[in-house]
Amino acid sequence: MATLLLKKSYQLSNLREVAFKDLWGSKGVFTTMRMIGKPPKLLLIKPHIENLLSSTKKYGIRKKNLKNIITAVIKKNTLYKGPDNLFRIALNKKLISISIRKRPKPKKNFNLLLFKYKRIEPNYKNLYYKKILARLSKFDSTRFDIALVTSGKILETGTSNLVFVKNGKIFSPKKDCYIGNTIKSISKKIKINFKNISIKSIHDYDEIILIGSGKGVTSVAKINELKWKRRKYNSYIKLNKIYKSIG
Repeated sequence: MATLLLKKSYQLSNLREVAFKDLWGSKGVFTTMRMIGKPPKLLLIKPHIENLLSSTKKYGIRKKNLKNIITAVIKKNTLYKGPDNLFRIALNKKLISISIRKRPKPKKNFNLLLFKYKRIEPNYKNLYYKKILARLSKFDSTRFDIALVTSGKILETGTSNLVFVKNGKIFSPKKDCYIGNTIKSISKKIKINFKNISIKSIHDYDEIILIGSGKGVTSVAKINELKWKRRKYNSYIKLNKIYKSIG
């Protein structure tokens, strides 16, 4: 379990601070942003807030001036706690919770483990994450992530989007997964083809790469269960360069 550098919860009705609740498992939404630098900067904050607001409608979270409330809470709690952190904000009908934790830096020999599971309502960044969190808690997050698999398809990981590279062309799953802000931003600068990725086709791909707020751009070294090993780095280098240019 990650050590939180900061954690706070507020009643959504009046912004009165209450005992902290992480809200996992409740009917609501969340987003996680990478926080870097001094003074701290939240990467892609605008699309993160826009997507958060869009998702609140799906889960019945209605509050006047909600965007202003979210912005104020973020501004109030964006404290400098180190050079590279993750800032999480979550909402349900009653509470708004924020937390800051140190970002685990992925290691070069990064592995994927298969997990037969599809997120509940995967088109939304909802809080129904308890099964994924329980699974992730068993592994070192700097060395492992879980690839969610269903009906013979690889969807996403427990933390990130996935891209697959074949003959220099980049592909990413298009259904039953959440298309995050980081991959959306990168896809504006380099072509990413969205299509279903079957497990049977895995050996067609030279590279598999994670893209997300927490993992940044991370190259996968191997998937032992599928006997897949990385053969190239070319697209990882390109994608990582693009990622470092976004803000």
